[in-house]
Amino acid sequence: MITHHQPERPEDYCGTTYAAKLLGLSVGTIQTLVEKAELQAWKTQGGHRRIAMQSIRDYQRRHNMTPSLPEGRLSRLKVLLVEDEDVTREMMRDFCARCDMPVDCTAMGSGLEALVDISSIMPDVLIADLNMSGVDGFELLRTLRQNPLFSKMTCLVISALTPEEIESRGNLPEGTIFVAKPVNLQWLNGFFTALMAGRQT
Repeated sequence: MITHHQPERPEDYCGTTYAAKLLGLSVGTIQTLVEKAELQAWKTQGGHRRIAMQSIRDYQRRHNMTPSLPEGRLSRLKVLLVEDEDVTREMMRDFCARCDMPVDCTAMGSGLEALVDISSIMPDVLIADLNMSGVDGFELLRTLRQNPLFSKMTCLVISALTPEEIESRGNLPEGTIFVAKPVNLQWLNGFFTALMAGRQT
């Protein structure tokens, strides 16, 4: 059901993609549940659907579903992958699923999707492409770096752009880690391992 009530805090709502991940359903099924009023949702002025997190929790209780929000936050690494190239996105998501350490990876195909859902996900690590249509990686990173909520989030950029091209577009925010495409998965595994070790100490 589309309503006009909008929760005040970003962590109180999410987008369709993240709702589908939480409930283990397809995006199409989530849209159907909204139309059938089983999930409370509304649309922004730009036409993007927002779903109330409380209605997702209520749905899980009604259907005796185990909550999908990971328990033991310190024992798992939460990764948000933003990549509009399907092959690269699936390769990276598959890698995270097969990682040696516990990694929860949410993959999205656009910077706009990420901006909608990132407050609900609160990732430890953001991995983003730079060249994307709409909200690109530069805009995504600069927007997030202005928000103190994400000041401790590790930002990793994977891109085919040269340092000169990146400089010509205003450079990356301070502290952003740059990795050239194609990404070395062995290096990424070591990177995740180092992050986990740092959290445990």
